[in-house]
Amino acid sequence: MGLNPRIVAQTCAGAHAAARALPGSRGAEGPSTSLDRTPPAGGGATPANEAPVFATMLEMHMKIRLLLAALLVSVGFLAGAASTRTPRAERAGPLAPAPAAVPAAVAAARPAPAAPVQAPAAAAPGPDFTQVAARAVGAVTNISSLQVVRRRNSPFANDPFFQYFFGNDEFFGGRARPEQSLGSGVLISADGYMVTNNHVIGNDVEKVTVLLPDQRELPAEIVGVDEYTDLAVLKVEATGLPVLPWGDSSKLKVAEWVLAIGNPYQFSQTVTLGIVSALGRNVGMSIYEDFIQTDAAINPGNSGGALVNVRGELVGINTAIYSETGGYQGIGFAVPSNIARTVVDDIIRYGQVRRGSIGFIEVSPLTARVARQLGAPDPNGLLVSRMRRDSEAYRAGLRPGDIIVSFNGQPFTDTQHLQRAIADAPVGSTVRVGVIRDGRRQEIRIRVAQAGTKRR
Repeated sequence: MGLNPRIVAQTCAGAHAAARALPGSRGAEGPSTSLDRTPPAGGGATPANEAPVFATMLEMHMKIRLLLAALLVSVGFLAGAASTRTPRAERAGPLAPAPAAVPAAVAAARPAPAAPVQAPAAAAPGPDFTQVAARAVGAVTNISSLQVVRRRNSPFANDPFFQYFFGNDEFFGGRARPEQSLGSGVLISADGYMVTNNHVIGNDVEKVTVLLPDQRELPAEIVGVDEYTDLAVLKVEATGLPVLPWGDSSKLKVAEWVLAIGNPYQFSQTVTLGIVSALGRNVGMSIYEDFIQTDAAINPGNSGGALVNVRGELVGINTAIYSETGGYQGIGFAVPSNIARTVVDDIIRYGQVRRGSIGFIEVSPLTARVARQLGAPDPNGLLVSRMRRDSEAYRAGLRPGDIIVSFNGQPFTDTQHLQRAIADAPVGSTVRVGVIRDGRRQEIRIRVAQAGTKRR
């Protein structure tokens, strides 16, 4: 509440005047009190209205004190209201002052706040291949091959001493008995073409039967085989069949997810899951090798089945396993789809694989000792140990004792790589073979002929 300046001034002036008139105040004439009834020196009478004036002055003094008390209460109330509003405004404002810095000693003495306890994160769900598997199993078939196997009746048939003196003549006669081979196949066209392994069909085949996923059993025709890659192509008379699209095996990465689909132990349309363990494996099983290694479970009966990537594409043909027990031990091998597709296209178009050849030559790895004897600077290369005189290589000038160090300008030291390089060379082209002979390096140009392929 406010005070009128004029009222305050008037009240103070009145109080000052009353103070001068109060009994007992010290004046120029000396002290006096209200109980002193003695007339002042020199005579004179005491005023008749002295008591009423004193009461009036006392009343005004009490009013002033009440007025000052009210003033102090009002000021305190206003200050308290202002102090309660200020922090709220500061918190709402965009430029609130930063909190005062805490001294380092005080901060060090304070206990560190406890770390918040976090709930354990939920485990991420694994990959879902249900849709991929559902599409892929419809294109994998069960293949049964009936072949005639001749067995000798001789009790010494496997005796090397007997064979050394008597050879393999059927002295005791022989007998033929049918044997059945079981495996898997992959449909690659809606009109009945499928790919499988050559060893699933076998030799001296009498009949091949295919069991389709819809449980139809149909006879199959052998279109052609390729012993270099252990692949074969079959054909059944049917239309509208489900197929697996070809994938690009060159894009596979180690640790990539794959599915192996086949018929192990006649359990049809079995799906197993694994990863790509390695690429470019050579295991000495066939002439032309570049296997995909996988840990997806592969067992007898899976041969010729599909290796499928996460997009549902055919990236390999399951072919072999490494095992000391005859069953799955975590190491399986598949022919890459890029190789299989080239083989299948050639067989369907030409009845055989058009593969390059320079004739029969036998090579072996070069040792440091032999390299020094032949004048080679290092043991990098392959030594030609034998060859046929009617081969393209011999006619071009290659000889036993030569050290092959390059093919079309590319160095190599592996027999498998040389065989693949020759096989992949276009038929009718000319290749450059670098050799070392008598310590001197030279280049021989050899014409590429077509390799002979067994056709059925």
